[in-house]
Order: sequence, then structure tokens, then C-alpha cells
Amino acid sequence: MSTSDQVPAGGDLVGAGLVDAELVEAAVEVARRYARGDNHTVAAAGRAADGRIVTALNAYHFTGGPCAELVLIGAAAGQGAYELTTVVAVGDRERGVIPPCGRCRQVLLDYFPELRIIVGQGSRLRTVPVRELLPETYVWADHQVD
Repeated sequence: MSTSDQVPAGGDLVGAGLVDAELVEAAVEVARRYARGDNHTVAAAGRAADGRIVTALNAYHFTGGPCAELVLIGAAAGQGAYELTTVVAVGDRERGVIPPCGRCRQVLLDYFPELRIIVGQGSRLRTVPVRELLPETYVWADHQVD
């Protein structure tokens, strides 16, 4: 079984490193079908706590439009999926899995502190906690006055 196929039935991941292949394929399919031109170049897919998969595309704009991962948060909420457990982003033109940018890492951590992110390339995909992508993590909620 390749790393990208290591997912038990129902999408539950058992331990660090296992990859939700169905989630990766959902993002790849969205990128293949809908990424067009310079405005939509990255697709993201997220697994909701209830098992559903939500997908999204970035909305590039020279003023700094939102990345696919940020659009995914809104798309998920618009479908009643307020808890995401795993997220992956892939590039158009068969670029494969791409890691979230710094802004997305911080936002994903703030929304979903226990989130897992699929990173790596080709057969070396792995799933890591979002906190692992942000050493010396700043957690926004920890610094809010009650």
C-alpha cells in the first residue's frame, strides 16, 4: 500500500502520517475540472468531522485574494461543516500537493487547532498536525482578553 492510499474505511486516520487518499483525489479532481487561467490555480479539500468532503478553489487577485484553504473554510461553513479534521491543497496543471502558505497555516490553526494537513510530494505524502507547520506557534485565542 503506498503512502497516499493509507486511509481506513470512513476516512478516519489512525495515527500520524497516514494520508486520506480520497481527500487528495477530491482536491486533484477539482483542480483538473475547474482551475482555469490565473484566477483559480489551487484547489483545496477538507474532511469535515462528520466525514463529508468539502472542496474549494483559490480566488487570486492582484490585491491578494484568498488562498484555496481560506475559501475552503467559508465553503465548509456555508455547508454547515464547522469542524474540519484534515485539509489538503493541490496545484493546477498536475502540480500535486502543495503546503499552505504562512497566512493559511496561522488561520487554519486558529480555526482548527487539532487540524491535520497533508503535505509532501508524490509517493512521499504524509499527514502532519497544523501545529507542526508553525514552530513556536502563536495561538490567537490564547491572547484574547475574556
